[in-house]
Amino acid sequence: MAVQEIRASFTSSARHIVDEGEFDLTSVGVDIGSSTSHLVFSRLHMECIGSRYKIVKREIIAESDILLTPYVNGEVIDSDALGRFIEASYAKANLKRDAIDTGALILTGVAVRRSNARAIADLFAAEAGKFVAVSAGDGLETTMAAHGSGAVGLSAQIDGVVMNIDIGGGTSKIAICEKGHVLEVTAIDVGARLLAMDSDGKIVRIEEAARTYAKEAGVKIDFGLTPSAADLDAIVARMTARLMEVVALRDMTPEGQALLRLPALTYRGKIDAVTFSGGVSEFIYNKAATGFGDLGALVAKAVRKEIDALGIAVHEPAATIRATVIGASQYTVQVSGNTIFINPTTAVPVRNVPVIAPEIDFAGEEIDPAAVAAAINTSLTRLDLAHGHDPVGLSFKWNGSATFRRLDDFCKGVHEGLREHLAKDHPLIMVNDSDIGGLLGLHLTEEMRLECPVISIDGIELKEFDYIDIGELIPSSGAVPVVIKSLVFPASA
Repeated sequence: MAVQEIRASFTSSARHIVDEGEFDLTSVGVDIGSSTSHLVFSRLHMECIGSRYKIVKREIIAESDILLTPYVNGEVIDSDALGRFIEASYAKANLKRDAIDTGALILTGVAVRRSNARAIADLFAAEAGKFVAVSAGDGLETTMAAHGSGAVGLSAQIDGVVMNIDIGGGTSKIAICEKGHVLEVTAIDVGARLLAMDSDGKIVRIEEAARTYAKEAGVKIDFGLTPSAADLDAIVARMTARLMEVVALRDMTPEGQALLRLPALTYRGKIDAVTFSGGVSEFIYNKAATGFGDLGALVAKAVRKEIDALGIAVHEPAATIRATVIGASQYTVQVSGNTIFINPTTAVPVRNVPVIAPEIDFAGEEIDPAAVAAAINTSLTRLDLAHGHDPVGLSFKWNGSATFRRLDDFCKGVHEGLREHLAKDHPLIMVNDSDIGGLLGLHLTEEMRLECPVISIDGIELKEFDYIDIGELIPSSGAVPVVIKSLVFPASA
């Protein structure tokens, strides 16, 4: 089948999923973090497989340099300098900005803060309709690193458990992956740029966690001081010891728990393989030729020694410092009005709604509402969505009969799992790949008497890291256009 050249106009609601067999997209992933920023340009070849388009081939066509994120002062990112870097990256890739079909803008660390996020978003104002913009907290950043490094895919390949250790500038993020899924994540204040020196070796950056480690090591640090090699080794030794409390799956000391940014890992099973990502991994895998005036090389050496002592196989991932989103795919499907449910009709349109895809057991004749709620909460926590500030879309694959009892138990579990969101007057948005959208919507509004808006769409298969736009009802047919945007990683399960 010949490849059809489809640009951003493919997202027209007048087109249906069956109208195009395959097409290409040019996409960009923009990652702006506390320590580093970079762009990746890719070409995605998509084909219609089953009920959705899937990426069958991805090609990296250009990568920007790795930029140490510029600051006006310690907390405010220099958006002018960042803008020049972005323009230079497009030029280096020989791509004009209007040639990009879709993309993803990922903000992490201090980039998420209000003033920074607003200034960075302004740099991409012209592409706002094409891009997925994601502000990633520790949980989501850890999950994305596990996908981006290829650890999730590796766990499926070896049918085992893989631990991904992402060591960045300010934090280390640890994910437990099993059989193609992220089971559990945590993060701790261990990073290469907690302490940074200038070309003369004088301290120019100190994070609070660095003071904690220095105090434990008996080393005095302050701006302008020049720590000795022995001083730096002592600080790194304390950092490594705290990180290994997490990695070795031991019960943590109170001092280690105080440095955690997410709840401690509860997994205590076997680890079949370890992968590293983040800036420090460049030193672990001998890809970095020079240092950056920080602790990166020292941390890499110390951590690799400890991991080797545990006897766990270390695999090289698909991506290291670029273990993040390389872009986004995007397409439109027009959903039939026969079995969907939208009440009131003013509940749509909704835009850029993140999707959760919890593992819900539909195998038996009965559905456990508590298990449904727990699965939803696990997904929300992993993607930093448990706060309920924004609406979410619940994706699931219904199996079995649609008896009153099964519908009722499922809906009760959904209501409990999304309680925080519904309390903030967000619509209840559900998407499934079967044909029970209408039944679920009626049950929620007529049997359970939910007062919140309810949007229940069927006939669409969604997954984690999908974002959806649901358009207004088309009066002549009762159908709705749904735009599906998916974050794309260097490797996937």
